[in-house]
This record gives sequence, structure tokens and C-alpha cells, in this order.
Amino acid sequence: MRVLMPVPDRDFDVTEVAVPWRLLTDAGHHVVFATERAGTRPACDPRLLTGVLFGQLGAAEEPRHFYEELTRSEEFAATVGWAELVPEEYDGLILPGGHASGMRQYLGSEVLRQQVGRFWALDRPVGAICHGVLVAARARDASTGRSLLADRRTTCLPKYMERSAYLATAWRLGRYYRTYPAYVEDEVRAALAGPDARFERGPRVLAARGTATDDSAAFVVQDGRYLSARWPGDAYLFGRRFGALLEARER
Repeated sequence: MRVLMPVPDRDFDVTEVAVPWRLLTDAGHHVVFATERAGTRPACDPRLLTGVLFGQLGAAEEPRHFYEELTRSEEFAATVGWAELVPEEYDGLILPGGHASGMRQYLGSEVLRQQVGRFWALDRPVGAICHGVLVAARARDASTGRSLLADRRTTCLPKYMERSAYLATAWRLGRYYRTYPAYVEDEVRAALAGPDARFERGPRVLAARGTATDDSAAFVVQDGRYLSARWPGDAYLFGRRFGALLEARER
């Protein structure tokens, strides 16, 4: 199946892009990357490859290896443009995250939000992780004018995670971990009808991550054909569950 994954020109999260790409590709699916302008070769947040602070807080070794493989792939160089997307040509949509300043190009694009709304109306699998949930939350249902997530159960980057990362690094990196003045969780909750019933923060974690063989630290929320996750530590479970949504659609 063909899975669409929009990304900004720079600063997306290594793990949230490379892990789902690797898992879905290994399962026989084709991931198509989309950037604002067709043919742009995107780049991840470079700090996540070397370590955000004193070599820490970056991506784990395996996702970094996956990203190296991704940069050598044909699909990574042959990106399609957001405005030219034809949603009907794709079987699934993944909205990855990232927090550095380059993400605002993607998170703030009205063109991309309109395309996400059109894809949503097709009732096909949609997955969003971390800051990527903001794209779905900001997109509108054409028939109601409300957020696409208004009536969905969802998670996203929890406020305590965003605040902790910011407070631990602000002395050196300023607002590197604060993409917007509002916390991601606050904006997502505001988009929901009855946020106390629909928002799921998940177990409290700060460092433990899910891996290729251990999902004990990972958390995702599935509501019908919509899947969401909190942060890079959920990426393996997120990728596998999204693959299962595709397989269910195939049947």
C-alpha cells in the first residue's frame, strides 16, 4: 500500500520518521514523502543525530541507522509537493513530529491542513505522533468546521515531557524544546469536544523508550482508523499498529 508522510524541509524527528518508514517498508508498503515544494530533499533535526546536550537526549542508535538508510533511498529524494497531492492516491497518512524551529513550516501550513482534511474524509488510516498531532488538531472537517479530532480519543506530546525537556536545556539551548508558546497538549486538548474524556496522557515516563522487541514503555491510542502516539519512545509500537491498520483495510 502507498503511505503518505509529509515532512518539513528540516528539523523533523529522526525516530518518528525513520522507524515507521523502516517498519512499513519492511512489510512491503511504499512510503511517499511530501514537502512544501516537490523535489526538496528534507533533513532531520541534526541535534538528534549527535545528541541534544552533551551527547544525550538524541535518537537511539537503531533509528539513527534507519535514518541513514532513508537518506540513501529513492523515495527520500523524490518528494511530492503539498499543494499537488491527490489524497485518493494513498492508502494511509502518517503525520510525524519534531520540535525544533524548522517544524513550524509543516505545523503551520494551511495548504497541508486542507490536504489532511481531504484525506481524513476518505476514511482511511491516519497516524499522528508527538507534534504531528497538532496538524490533525488544526485541520478542519469541511462539513462541520470543527477540528478533525473533535470527537476522537487521542494522545500527543504530554505537557510534562515538553516542560521537562525545556527546563533541562533552556540554559544552553533557549526555546529549542518550545516550538510554540502554547504547550502541544494544551492546544490538542482545546481542539477536543470533552477533552477530559477524550485526551489520554498515558503512563508517566521521561526516559524509557519502546524498542523493536519491547513495547513495555510505549503507548499509543487507537480510535477507529485514527492512531496517535506521544513521542519517539512510542515509534516502534506506533509503526506496527499503523501497519496493522493498513492490513485491516487490505482485508
